Formats: sequence, structure tokens, C-alpha cells
Amino acid sequence: MKQYSITAQVEKGEVVARFTLNHSVGIKKPLVFKNIEDAKGAPLIQQLFYLPFVKEVTLLENCIEVTRFDILEWEDVLEEVREQLENYLNEGGVLLEELPGVKIPVSVYAESTPNPAVMKFVANKKLVDTPVEYKSIEEAKKAPLAFQLFHFPFVKEVFISANYVSIMKYDVNNWDEVVMEIREFIRAFIEEGKTLVEEFVQKEEKTEKTNVAKTLDPLENQIISILEEYIKPAVASDGGNIAFDSYNPVEKSVQVVLQGACSGCPSSTFTLKNGIENMLKEMMPGKVESVVALNG
Repeated sequence: MKQYSITAQVEKGEVVARFTLNHSVGIKKPLVFKNIEDAKGAPLIQQLFYLPFVKEVTLLENCIEVTRFDILEWEDVLEEVREQLENYLNEGGVLLEELPGVKIPVSVYAESTPNPAVMKFVANKKLVDTPVEYKSIEEAKKAPLAFQLFHFPFVKEVFISANYVSIMKYDVNNWDEVVMEIREFIRAFIEEGKTLVEEFVQKEEKTEKTNVAKTLDPLENQIISILEEYIKPAVASDGGNIAFDSYNPVEKSVQVVLQGACSGCPSSTFTLKNGIENMLKEMMPGKVESVVALNG
């Protein structure tokens, strides 16, 4: 995964601050955003406009220029804004999607995961709103990208998240033999503007999650909240996902489903016991004694 480092610079009394990135964002001409409506298709820029002092944002090849209103000085917020930008990008946040009249070059890079059977392919644009997982070509009929990936004989499972695709393979090939082919296939598929996952499938996933949340008790919702805030970002950085399944109040046991790179990963037991289980025990004393993965 790309690691972003951002430096902030502003002259004393100036209204424009420059935030310079150590990676290019893939544009050749400056893009100017006057308000949050202008920033549709640019999630990071939209986040900046939620700050009440942001007046205008200009995006350059490797720099973000932010113009402030005269309600404060940059020295009061400069470092905080720099950290927010850096954390957003390093946690997988999307900087640019497609903008009207602007074609953003699609880039995809491959990244190994703790699971040797799984490779993570990270794109520079948003792929789906809701994570989806497919364990067979039959399951992937409504997800064109996954369906096509299953035509590669070594592809065993496909997991698609916000801006990456995790692929689990059979042992018939080594990753170094096929990784470039898969990377280029995914890049071309996205660049051609093809549907990755049919929209109603994502809506069904969202609706199902909403309905489940409505039926859970406060303790179960607390468990989910902890998983979402503290566990999922770290798991996602390794190409996986963790989903709450159920809670047994008698045994004080939490059941979870591991997806993507986490499914069948040799280190998943260590992660469960020394990471997730310990955190839930600490944050919910007397309520959680163990965490069990239903799929290994």
C-alpha cells in the first residue's frame, strides 16, 4: 500500500496553504473547487469543505492548495489539517473519482498480504460502497468484475472493498507468475468504465445490514461499533474484512466472519486472540470472554 507523507507550508499572514504529497495524484492540469458541490467526484476535497474555514481548494499534480476565510490564522490549524489529509490517504481514502470533463488515469498496484494465498490489488478510485465477497463463479453472476476474474483457472475467491480487490488463488500458480496479468486485467476493466458490481446488489447489501442493525440489542451494537472503529481499518490495510455474526451471552462469546485476505490466513488465529479478543475484553469487561471465527 502506498504510504503518503505530506508537508505543509504557508507564509505568515497568507490565506493560501500548500500541502505537498510525496506521490502524484495523476492529473496534469490544476483543478479548482469553489465549494462542496464542485467537489463531487473528489471525496478528499469534499472532506476539506466540511472545515468551516475552507474557502477554496486547488488540486495540482502533487499538491493541494487550500484558501482560508479570514476567521482564523493558518498557524492555528495547519498541522491538524496536514495530519487529517495524511491519515485519510494512508487509511485508503479516495482522493479523486471521475470528474465531469476530466479523465483520471486509472492505476492499480499489487500488494502482498499476511495470507500468502491472497494478493491485494489497490486502485486509485472508489470501486464499491459496500464490501462484497464471492467464493465461486455462480455467486458472482451479478458482479461482472468478479465473474470475469473467476475465468482465470487459479482464482479461488474474490473480495471487493472500497478501493481494492483481494484475490485468493489455488496453489496451481505462484503469484509472481500471474500478478502482472491480473493487475493489468483489473486496471483495464476499471478504465473501460465497465460495471464492477451491479448497483442493486450493493443496495441489497446495505439494506440487509441496516435491517440486521435494527434487530440487534445495545450490547451487540457496541461490539459492532468497536469492530468498525478499531479493527476494520487495520484489517482492511491487509486486504481483508471482519464482519460481526452473533453474540452468545451465556458463553460471552463473539462470533465473526473473516473475509478477503483474513479468510484462511495462517495468522488469523493470532489476530483473533491477541488483537480482537483482547481489545473487546478490555473495552467490554465482563461482557466478552472469547472471539471465534466461523470460517477459520
